[in-house]
Amino acid sequence: MINGLLVVDKEKDMTSRDVVNEVSKIFKTKKVGHTGTLDPIATGVLVLTIGKATKLNELITATEKKYQVEAILGLKTDTLDITGNVLKKENTNFTKEEITNTLNSFLGSYNQEVPIYSAVKINGKKLYEYARNKENVTLPKRVVNIKEIVLDDINYIDNQTIIKFTCLVSKGTYIRSLVNDIAIKLNTVGTMKNLRRIKQGDYLIDKSYKLNDIRNNNYQIISIKEALKDYFTVKVDEKLKFKVINGQKLANIYNQEYVLFVDDDVIALYKSVNNELKPYKMFI
Repeated sequence: MINGLLVVDKEKDMTSRDVVNEVSKIFKTKKVGHTGTLDPIATGVLVLTIGKATKLNELITATEKKYQVEAILGLKTDTLDITGNVLKKENTNFTKEEITNTLNSFLGSYNQEVPIYSAVKINGKKLYEYARNKENVTLPKRVVNIKEIVLDDINYIDNQTIIKFTCLVSKGTYIRSLVNDIAIKLNTVGTMKNLRRIKQGDYLIDKSYKLNDIRNNNYQIISIKEALKDYFTVKVDEKLKFKVINGQKLANIYNQEYVLFVDDDVIALYKSVNNELKPYKMFI
């Protein structure tokens, strides 16, 4: 039984669930999850968890992400990406300086509107269901953090400005919405043309595998122990091991929010609650 992480380079026109299903077939297990959805239009880093590592999903999802983005300034669709129906088209001819200054203005935190074509739920219904039913709904806003944003290229095609940029963003940032907000600041409309995730937390695109690689047994599994290497770690003796295996509460003598207990392998991740360590994720 495989227990660990697998970093996949997702191909275009596949859903994240498609990738999970394919890897499930390859490894002949249903215990496969993913840690951050990529739209079908997007490619790049998709971190999968397999076996006992599926317990890590929420920990890995909560990390920063880095993207390479291509956007059209002067085109708007209903989905905010190139797959949608065109709502507006206009000529644009922005200078490199105008684009750079606008991108830099997004550094830091801001309130970002969630796109209508997303799976966020309002009153128990997903936003894209409101869109498909042509129902009005107030789109929620979330505070996101743009940690880095750099212009990589600019071109002018068919009287429109095509930009490529790289950005490092917090969890929950919608790049489609970021492109839309950049366009609004430039007093135009914008649409995401291409998106590639090149980093999620510690996991990089150059250490990822295509599905064909995985089918041909050319891949490397990241162990649970390696995935949790940044957590404060305690190697147990027999007495402590007995307590941890049985899920007993422990005094937080380590003064840490999380404590990873290991012997030859990972046993459990404990979390501090009211200065008492309680089982958070068990791996035995």
